[in-house]
Amino acid sequence: MSDERIVLCNCRLVTDEQSLKAEQLHPFVDIFIERGMITHIERTGTRAYTGYVVHQLAGLYASSGWIDMHVHAFAKHQPYGDEIDQIGIAQGVTTVVDAGSCGADQIAELYDIGQTAQTRLLAFLNISRIGLQRVDELTNMAWMDEQLVAEACEQYGSFIVGLKARISKTVVGDSGIKPLEIARNLAVACNKRLMVHIGSGPPAITEVLPLLAEGDIITHFLHGKVNNLFAASGEPIAELLAAWQRGVMLDVGHGSASFSFATAEVAKQHGIHPNTISSDIYRVNRLEGPVFSLAHVMSKFLYLGYQLEEVIAAVTTRAAAWLHRPELGRMQVGEAANITLFAIEQGEVDFVDSGGEKRQANQLIVPKGVMINDKFFTC
Repeated sequence: MSDERIVLCNCRLVTDEQSLKAEQLHPFVDIFIERGMITHIERTGTRAYTGYVVHQLAGLYASSGWIDMHVHAFAKHQPYGDEIDQIGIAQGVTTVVDAGSCGADQIAELYDIGQTAQTRLLAFLNISRIGLQRVDELTNMAWMDEQLVAEACEQYGSFIVGLKARISKTVVGDSGIKPLEIARNLAVACNKRLMVHIGSGPPAITEVLPLLAEGDIITHFLHGKVNNLFAASGEPIAELLAAWQRGVMLDVGHGSASFSFATAEVAKQHGIHPNTISSDIYRVNRLEGPVFSLAHVMSKFLYLGYQLEEVIAAVTTRAAAWLHRPELGRMQVGEAANITLFAIEQGEVDFVDSGGEKRQANQLIVPKGVMINDKFFTC
């Protein structure tokens, strides 16, 4: 760990972090860091900067480090792959969770690549041993090797945060609902939760939802395809309400084909809000859109009328709680500095959803820097 002493000056806090007293919050604070640990968070100018490397941040927002719960970070996969740090610290994200790029055949390689990245990497294990080497990975039941899944979960422990099952027509083919039934049993056997990709059917969404348990995640919950979570009238379907009531989580997973402004507006109208906001980012939709970055996706939720505090919670405290890593969702004296710095820039910006619908907004969340592993990086 570095011996460098750092102070982040003139930060603006988004919320009343657990470590702070209310009177400390305004107007701005300085965050003092020694050997990668936060030692003080105090009103700007109340403590001397002597002996510190000073980063003057001119009122940038500071939050605990952003967590992107759905990325594709195995660069060799095409089309669903990218470099970890390109979708991590370069975009203000300190923790990325790979959403099933790899099954048992390649999870060791993903783990090893993660050890060389500056961004913290965690992963969902694809229930298909081949992962996204093909995009129809659940069409062949022989690729779902229960013993290999169990061995991978045992070997990689907390690195594997859950199991990923992509349950939509092009992925499962004629296998129907059977891969999800296998995934449910595997989750119980391995003591892991599921992230389930939803999309076009079959299988019907009404078959999928009853198999999900408390703590499981529905990703792509705002897609605008047929077979979505809302009736033609706009009402959430009964199976969604039942799943939500029993503790199933809702994740955005924007991606190239899985976010609709119209669906998001209907969901908000009926009080169905995301637990976590994630990007489903990979090289093509990072460079060409419509995703571009987690911050770009978060900005769409500001446009939709969510408060900044809600948006930030969806990529910090709520994501960290699901991961059973609450320390990743807070800035607290005595704990490691895991921080994202960002601005909210005013001006016309065009947003496009996954169906090509355009909306014009007037503000954009822009990452400016991160602090992770006792190092400061600019974005």
